[in-house]
Amino acid sequence: MKTLIIVESPNKTKKIEGYLGNNFRVVASVGHIRDLPNRNIGVAPPDFWPEYEETERGRQVVRRLKSEVSNADRIILATDPDREGEAIAWHVADALRLRNPDRITFNSITKDKVIEALNSARKIDMNMVRSQEARRSLDRIVGYRVSPVLCERSGQSLSAGRVQSPAVRLVVDREREIIGFKPVQHYGAELTFLENGGSWAATWITKPHLAADASYMLDHAFAERAANVRSLRVMTFSDEDKGRVPYAPFTTSTLQQAASQRLKIRPKETMLLAQKLYEQGAITYHRTDAPNMDAAGAADIAAYANSAGLPLAARKRVWKAKEGAQEGHEAIRPTHTANKNAGETDQEKALYRLIWQRAVASQLADAVYAVRSATLAGRTEQGEEVVFSATGRTLKAPGWMVVYGADEDEGDEAESSNPVPLLEVGAGVMADNGRVLSKTTKPRPRFTEASLVKEMEKEGIGRPSTYAAILENITHIRGYMMPDKKGYLIPTETGAMVRDELVGKFSFAELDFTRALEERLDDIAAGKNNYKSVVSDAWNTLDGEIAALEETKAAPLFPCPDCGKALSRRKGQYGTFWACSGYPDCRSSFPDDKGKPGQKKPKPAGSGIACPKCGKDLIRRQGTSKPKKRGEKGRPYDFYGCSGFPACDASFETKPDGTPNFENAK
Repeated sequence: MKTLIIVESPNKTKKIEGYLGNNFRVVASVGHIRDLPNRNIGVAPPDFWPEYEETERGRQVVRRLKSEVSNADRIILATDPDREGEAIAWHVADALRLRNPDRITFNSITKDKVIEALNSARKIDMNMVRSQEARRSLDRIVGYRVSPVLCERSGQSLSAGRVQSPAVRLVVDREREIIGFKPVQHYGAELTFLENGGSWAATWITKPHLAADASYMLDHAFAERAANVRSLRVMTFSDEDKGRVPYAPFTTSTLQQAASQRLKIRPKETMLLAQKLYEQGAITYHRTDAPNMDAAGAADIAAYANSAGLPLAARKRVWKAKEGAQEGHEAIRPTHTANKNAGETDQEKALYRLIWQRAVASQLADAVYAVRSATLAGRTEQGEEVVFSATGRTLKAPGWMVVYGADEDEGDEAESSNPVPLLEVGAGVMADNGRVLSKTTKPRPRFTEASLVKEMEKEGIGRPSTYAAILENITHIRGYMMPDKKGYLIPTETGAMVRDELVGKFSFAELDFTRALEERLDDIAAGKNNYKSVVSDAWNTLDGEIAALEETKAAPLFPCPDCGKALSRRKGQYGTFWACSGYPDCRSSFPDDKGKPGQKKPKPAGSGIACPKCGKDLIRRQGTSKPKKRGEKGRPYDFYGCSGFPACDASFETKPDGTPNFENAK
């Protein structure tokens, strides 16, 4: 009996065949074989069933797979263990007209997991398929129906996206928040105490002295009085050990963030590298929003930790998933913890090491700090009671931090530089120095790709498998934002235009709507909702929103100053320019100025010399022509042309004395 197993990636075939023996043949679909058509929307009422067609590569794959299927007794579809993989399995089964094929999934490509999957084969989950179809259909509907409206309004080739547009909005809104931010200068006070050749400090607690609606101490004189306090008494003191738990194992989102911060690898590259590691059998499936690993994974790490002398946590660790997480697969971890190194390239090895460290650290004991905290009270020269706080901590036992150190964005360090001494409640202490702390509020920082992924996850924009693609689309493909030299995302004029043309007009640009729609897609996968209901609701919503725009008869974003019709941005022989959509009745055109129509160059003044051909005024034209090729220089020109052009095409060379040469007329 010959069994044919169809996976997605060709990189998996030899490894899986090696696990199973001669009675198994493993081949690849190489991803999707069908998609919605390029020539039309492919999804329409009343049923909204998507119209699929085989891709050019898909046709070749289907022909190859038909030959393989004809020689097999049993067909097993083993595409990736997510909705996309479920949909690919269904497309393959439908295109090959397979009758009741088996479906298996495995979260890691190891012999145990593959054999375990074979022993628990099932049928294709049509709820997951319909959920993926709904996502694809909704993306197509928004893109095809809204993008033309954007283009008509703006005069440019712009694109709307169901999830890309809310992501663009986040970046544009943050940029405007930064531009409109008004800094506030505020004050504090710090006292310094000398102790055994060293020093420690206490900071003034300003909150009791603020008005109910205030956030900062604006009274510089009060801060000076607090900084001048020297005699204080100890109000409270604690000296205790505090533990710090490790980070959860990586999810797709946190992996992209950590790889960006620690390895300087972009989310798109991170996902490609993780895919390679998964296909090599080195890590579990890398598209997941579950922060917990399965029992076998935890046991494997525990066995390694015991052999390596690493301190294990006393109890099993369980992390709470983000709100709305699907948790279809376990967290990302190494498949064999004893393998400290894996990967074929330097970047693959670095990413594997990061995954290994995070997963192992997640199962280790807390880091333990000796923490001393105190509050000190004193009075200013005017009799005002002021309270200061001091906290110092020293790392006693590193625990998990021997494997994976604290992230940069955590804002704290392994050890404090404030060695608070043993203090007795009620005792008096004398400060040696004091100073006013002058601070200025700062706006929230611009997004990086890593922090935008974090924000998208928080706002429910997209799902783990889509973050990298969204970023790639709005940066390098569409150019709606670009990273600066430090990696911060700066929205372009085009990105800001897209945001403004969508927000307030289309509900999919609202963050709450996007989050709710993702939840409805999850409900389809869980069998709690259906494809037609979700897609038809979105179609009808767009119907109303597009109709409302048409009723307002809103003026074009860039109207032609000569006739009022929309100007459109076009590419010509000499670069980008703006032209009136009323052509040929209106021939107005304008230079491009950073994505907007610029000012026309003033027409050259007439010479006062009549054209011998038609009698109209001649115009002297001087300048340098644009180069035909890069690297070449333009040619200087100087001639007289008729102001009646194009009706009169007379032109004359300029003589050395600056007058037209009528004898050599062109």
